[in-house]
Amino acid sequence: MRKHYDFSHATKNPYVKKLKQQVTLRIDGGVIDYFKNLSGAYGIPYQSLIDLYIRDCVRKHKKPPLII
Repeated sequence: MRKHYDFSHATKNPYVKKLKQQVTLRIDGGVIDYFKNLSGAYGIPYQSLIDLYIRDCVRKHKKPPLII
């Protein structure tokens, strides 16, 4: 490896805004267990499965039933 690299002509990554963002959510343990069980059946990580489900809700403009 070189001791010095010249980044003066480098450009910013145009896809950086499309990357996933880490957040902290408080989710009921039963919900986590549900997605963990589903993830075993599908063979994908449960976090990815939750992301897929939420993305589908956004795409279909689903609104959760609010019980107050």
